Amino acid sequence: MIWLRSAIYQLWFYGVSVALVLACAPLLLLPRPLAYRSVFVIARLWARMTLGGLRPICGIDVVVTGWENLPKDGPALIASNHQSAFDTVVWMKLLDQVAYVLKKDLQYIPLYGQICVTTGMIIVDRAAGANAIRVLLAGAARVVAQGRTIVIFPEGTRAAPGTVGVLHPGIAGIASHTGLPVIPVVTDSGNHWGRRGFRRFPGTITIAIRPALPAGLKRQELLSRLEAEYRRGVDNSVEPSAPSFQHNHN
Repeated sequence: MIWLRSAIYQLWFYGVSVALVLACAPLLLLPRPLAYRSVFVIARLWARMTLGGLRPICGIDVVVTGWENLPKDGPALIASNHQSAFDTVVWMKLLDQVAYVLKKDLQYIPLYGQICVTTGMIIVDRAAGANAIRVLLAGAARVVAQGRTIVIFPEGTRAAPGTVGVLHPGIAGIASHTGLPVIPVVTDSGNHWGRRGFRRFPGTITIAIRPALPAGLKRQELLSRLEAEYRRGVDNSVEPSAPSFQHNHN
């Protein structure tokens, strides 16, 4: 049954994705400000629709705790652990104004890459060395000036449930450059959304928004405290709470 439900969800996810990416195509030709607003609306619709299929098709609920740890308005800097593709979609649904830090490879996907550019995501070439840091910091400054929330995955790639990957220092650079406190987020999405496979397991994905770490921490202390938050979430699981998937920030 899990295989069947997962296959149906794959059809739903990719069917919706292809339809809405194609719907964005003519909007990419509009003047930049109008294209940004129009494409961003469709991107959020994509997130709502694809994730909206999780409960009826796969039996997966989503619970978010710690909303009070996000600022009531203005930009924020979210540093989430990363277990599945779910993590890269959900914040587009949860927050009104969000910008992900994405790897440059995604820019080469036809249409999807142009959508990422048009919606102002922070696209970084990891192989570019020092220039990658400059691009990252410039992108972060741009997004913060727009009042948007940055979402970054310091592990850089998906880690298996029960593990924490090596944290990359880009998060420390952004925190120092923008002056924003880092808000750790811990999720157990990998228990229900396969890291590489397509199987989806029934249950509840929990996203725990932790209290912000103080601004001005040195790089190593920041990375150590982030890792401790991720390990605490992995070791003890995230706190249960009533579903709050409908809540939107900003």
